[in-house]
Amino acid sequence: MKNTIVKYGTYGIITGFLVFTFHLIIGIDNFDYSTNEILGYLSIFLSLSFIYFAIKHYRDNVNNGVVSIGKGIVIGVLISLLVGTGIGIADFIYTKFINPDFFSNYEEMLRNQGREDEIIEMSSSFAALFMLVLVTIIGFIISLVSSLFLQRK
Repeated sequence: MKNTIVKYGTYGIITGFLVFTFHLIIGIDNFDYSTNEILGYLSIFLSLSFIYFAIKHYRDNVNNGVVSIGKGIVIGVLISLLVGTGIGIADFIYTKFINPDFFSNYEEMLRNQGREDEIIEMSSSFAALFMLVLVTIIGFIISLVSSLFLQRK
């Protein structure tokens, strides 16, 4: 199980890194915050899509065609933690070093739109932790659905 988690978790991290790099190359500043948010979620879902393939691989190639819902969830959540850590580190690097004004610019945009009540005081560390938790929660949901679909007794 460990090899499956590391292999597919690495695929997820690499995918997230490639999408993030592509996003930087085409220019984050070329898009509004809503478009960048959509691209961010797309990156998360593409990275976490490997959960399905990991559970299927484990069932078909490692565990003699059998996987329980619980085992599938464990595989998926551990992959989510790996991917979430990678995305959290990328988010930290972006907001700390590449664009240290990100949070103040985002707050200004919210104020200009009259959405002051949505402002949350953020730091690069808190944002990275938030991304880790968010990715893990989304990964849990993907793991549950994938496990339900792929389970065999």
